[in-house]
Amino acid sequence: MGKVCKEQNTKSWLSVIWQVCNVFMSLFFALATYVQINDPDAGLWMVGYGVPAVLCVLLALSPHVTETLPWRRVADLHVMVSSAVVAMLGLRLNKEQITEIFQQEEGREFSGLILTVVWLLMCRHSGRAPVGMLRVSTAVAITVFPFVAWLYYHLNKDLRSNWPSHCKTAI
Repeated sequence: MGKVCKEQNTKSWLSVIWQVCNVFMSLFFALATYVQINDPDAGLWMVGYGVPAVLCVLLALSPHVTETLPWRRVADLHVMVSSAVVAMLGLRLNKEQITEIFQQEEGREFSGLILTVVWLLMCRHSGRAPVGMLRVSTAVAITVFPFVAWLYYHLNKDLRSNWPSHCKTAI
C-alpha cells in the first residue's frame, strides 16, 4: 500500500511540474509573440508563436485537452506548417553557410520554430496517461533554455550589435 501511494504522489508531482512547464512555455511563446510587433512580417510570426502559447495555456489548465480533436488538429497543423518553414530556413542557412545562427534573423526564426515544433510534439498525447520522469525532465530543460538564452543575449549587447533595429526595440 505504501509503495502505491508513493508512486501516485510522484506521478502527481510530475504532473504539476509538467503543467508549470506549460505555463512558462506559454509565457515564453506569448513574449515571443509580443516582440514580433516590430517585425516586417509580424503577422506570420505572431501566429507562429501565438498558437503554441494558447495551446500551452489550454494544456496547463486541462492536461487531458491533448486528447481532444480540436487541440490535436491545431497542434498538428502548426507542427506541419512550422516544419515546412524550418526546412526552408534550414536550407537557406545551409546554402549561405551561416554558422552563427543567432546573429542572423533567419537563424533566430529557425530556432524559434524548432522550439515550437519540439514542444508541441512533446505535448502530443501527454493527457493520455500520467507524464513520466523522462518527459518532465526534458520539459524542464527545454523550458529553462529559452529564458536563459534570451537573458544572455539581452545582457550582452555586443551579441546584438548586428541585429536589425526591429529586433532591438521590442524589449
